[in-house]
Amino acid sequence: MRETQLLVIGGGPGGYPAALHAADHGMKVTLVDEDPKLGGVCLNRGCIPSKALLHVAKLIREAHEAAEWGLSFGEPKLDLEKLRAFVQTKVVGKLTGGIAQLTKGRGVDVVKGHATFVDANTVDVGGEQIRFKNCIIATGSVPAVPKPWQLGDDRIMDSTGALLLPDVPKRMLVIGGGYIGLEIGSVYAALGAKITVVEALENILAMADRDLVVPLEKKLRGEFEAIYTSTKVAKLEATAEGIIVSLEGADAPASLTFDRVLVSVGRRPNFANLGLDKAGVKQDDRGFITVNKKRQSNVPHIQAIGDIAGEPGLAHKATAEARVAVEVLLGEPAEWSPRAIPAVIFTDPEIAWAGLTQKEAEERKVPHEVLKFPWAASGRAVSIARTEGTTKMLVDPESKRVLGVGICGANAGEMIAESVLAIEMGAVARDVLESIHPHPTLGETVMEAAELAYGAATHMAKPRKK
Repeated sequence: MRETQLLVIGGGPGGYPAALHAADHGMKVTLVDEDPKLGGVCLNRGCIPSKALLHVAKLIREAHEAAEWGLSFGEPKLDLEKLRAFVQTKVVGKLTGGIAQLTKGRGVDVVKGHATFVDANTVDVGGEQIRFKNCIIATGSVPAVPKPWQLGDDRIMDSTGALLLPDVPKRMLVIGGGYIGLEIGSVYAALGAKITVVEALENILAMADRDLVVPLEKKLRGEFEAIYTSTKVAKLEATAEGIIVSLEGADAPASLTFDRVLVSVGRRPNFANLGLDKAGVKQDDRGFITVNKKRQSNVPHIQAIGDIAGEPGLAHKATAEARVAVEVLLGEPAEWSPRAIPAVIFTDPEIAWAGLTQKEAEERKVPHEVLKFPWAASGRAVSIARTEGTTKMLVDPESKRVLGVGICGANAGEMIAESVLAIEMGAVARDVLESIHPHPTLGETVMEAAELAYGAATHMAKPRKK
């Protein structure tokens, strides 16, 4: 039996930072992960490969759009094998190799295999037992595929399968109008597939403010073959001609046939064969491990972080939780209490937000003032022909404290960190507008939105007095 001071289960964006942070502070750490390479879903088959492919898709779109500016390129020629190699070797391989070097350099003991709890202080990994003083569970999540759609046909894919780029189908259905489905759909559309999206809810990206989604939806409706909302998939049938999909919706056809189907209806916590009951660790009715602000489960020396510990299922949330969990173990006065967890949808245009959304403010009846700056008034947006965007700031009507920020537009994900800092620091709108922003940049739109809290923005027509 091997013994360790800290056992970390899961090598994703929560697990490996926890292991590294603990090792940096002198703890003896063992990291158990069942993937061949560290990095978890995010690095191996999620965030990173999808963003590499989205970058390729953006290049293809910009090459077409450049014709309107007087610059014409030939039709892109796709070498699918080379593209796969770029994503898997030069992107994923380079980053996973870097993590392996970091764990080795920090003296983290990495064990490959699946960990199953034997009791509250022991796990079994392939017949070997590891006894631990403390444990951090960071096993992440897996795609949710309803049983009626599990036909055993590889033409029906989850996000993992889709990101491997088996081919570029002529027609592809995306079930689910969330961020994963739209991101992957955008990639395949740029590569030449005709994409249809089916969403059961009234709108795509229902978690985001509607006014931020509208510019994206308008563009996607031009790039995709169809987007059907308030529509359910009643049945999938695998035939030699393709996957026959039966639909139920007022505006949708009763039946359509596709070469491939992407099921993207959410993710569920990954606790299969973990043996949490043997450790006495409690879960909620959705399978998430219940934790307190110190990320401790009901068994105090066992913590949980990332997707397994509740929503939102975001890599950066898991990484931030990792630091809190380790600091708790080190006896520091740490707790999980962020004011803003940023979210980014890496479509084109991107959508990003942090803090309170307008939708949440209205539902919770939080007093707020909405400040919107259109990108049509941004010199930088005009110069790059991306005026469809908008920057929105929510402030307290009395104090003008920044409550939330939402952005739709090119590179919105790169812009949102400033707003996260403003919210976490309790900044007021004047703090933002008096922070000098470089010109010409898209970041100026955040500054000009803040100006609206005090009457008018420099580059917007002054509103009429009521």
